[in-house]
Amino acid sequence: MNRRQLLQSLSGVAASAILTPELAQAAAQMKQGAAAGINWQIAFGDVEADLPRGPMKLVHGRAPADLAGSLYRNGPGKFHRPGGSVDHWFDGDGLMRAFRVSDGAATLEARFIDTPKRRVETAANAVVQPGFGTAAKAGAQVRNADDTNPANISVMSMGGELWALWEAGSPVAMDPKDLSTKGMKTLRDDLVHMPFLAHPRRDPGGDVWSLGLSGAQAIVWRVSVDGALKGADMVPLPMASYVHDFTATKRHLILILQPWVQDRMVMPYSDSFTWRPELGTKVLVLDKADLTKRRIYELPSFFAFHFGSAWEETDGTLRFDGCFTPDARFATTNGKAFMKGVYEPEPTPILNLVTLRPDGRATLEATGVAAEFPRVDGRRSGDTRRFTIHATATSPNTPLFHGVAAYDWKVGKSDAYDFGAAHLVEEAVFVARPGGSEELDGWLLAPSVNTKAKATELHVFDARRVAAGPLCTWRSDHVLPVSLHGVFVKA
Repeated sequence: MNRRQLLQSLSGVAASAILTPELAQAAAQMKQGAAAGINWQIAFGDVEADLPRGPMKLVHGRAPADLAGSLYRNGPGKFHRPGGSVDHWFDGDGLMRAFRVSDGAATLEARFIDTPKRRVETAANAVVQPGFGTAAKAGAQVRNADDTNPANISVMSMGGELWALWEAGSPVAMDPKDLSTKGMKTLRDDLVHMPFLAHPRRDPGGDVWSLGLSGAQAIVWRVSVDGALKGADMVPLPMASYVHDFTATKRHLILILQPWVQDRMVMPYSDSFTWRPELGTKVLVLDKADLTKRRIYELPSFFAFHFGSAWEETDGTLRFDGCFTPDARFATTNGKAFMKGVYEPEPTPILNLVTLRPDGRATLEATGVAAEFPRVDGRRSGDTRRFTIHATATSPNTPLFHGVAAYDWKVGKSDAYDFGAAHLVEEAVFVARPGGSEELDGWLLAPSVNTKAKATELHVFDARRVAAGPLCTWRSDHVLPVSLHGVFVKA
């Protein structure tokens, strides 16, 4: 009997007496969703095998003639095994997807990333390795951080390879042509298994900056466009905060140290942190040319997974945006609830603008706009810009987001399109129009899980006219679980 059959069998009045609150909530959500044709749980279901490349069907509109390349996306793809399952969404096996677009057509393929964690658990036929929110089980084999690395958060293009990224272990190199795994990427022999953050920042010249966190210190990585290591320096931090993302200008690295603080080292990793709002949020600004030059700013407490690209104004003022919640509840609660088929309504992330002034003052301005997964026109990365691309639109009975938007900081408004609660929309990635130079002159590529059609879809928007809806939509014959982050590589 699968979970859906179990819930249906417990739906009667007589069975309600033995329902746990969690099962009761899942059953209620399923009943309400079914009435609207929505079963959001399919967006967190298992993929049992690699998906070979296959055509997607054009179900709406017409593709731009000069859009060509591959959208690679990474995210968890398998959560359950007969001998045990993950406890948290963030601990599923990494599954790399490739949407390939050319000549007005699209294909989709997906392949699991061959990590030591996946090999151990395949042999055991059970989830045994510890992770972000999953405890170790009998049979766990942990010698270093990469034994627990699912390589399941993000992906970047480096030196002709794809690097699948986690946040507490090494990048995993992959072949972009067929998504085969090459192996863990060691940037220097004495730095084997060191953490490399899932959200690096790329300089206009191509160099990539990333971090690796270890308590109240961080390693600052600098990697050239061909994947060669140019620098790896340790810097002390004002406090041992959870850091999933950071931001940067042309001249500075900006680390946001929120008050979810690591005060012990245990597994699962999330149990190492305590929410300490009385500490507030500290922002550490480092000079890229000399990492010993630093400034620290103070802000009220907030939690954020993701930040937009920062910029510096002529008077030295620094600005960046992010998607803030009042606490770390999603990391600690809903990421686990998803694996039980439950969504627990929580505060929606709100787009905020942070300003750091040369005199030491720091302020934040909330827009009131529901937002996550902030992205920018990559040609403006680290430079002054006007727009933030983001996911938007929420529903009280379904998780994540259902719309795509571009927020205009000049007019204080989002140009948004809402698909409705039947779609769980993933992060939108900007692709510049060939020959274009103006900000957002190009397209947004945004996949979604269409729960009514039980299919993965790929939508293309004119980035300057999002509210007009997709220019075109392709639909796969398959449904893949929601992914987290991606990168577009032009053909």
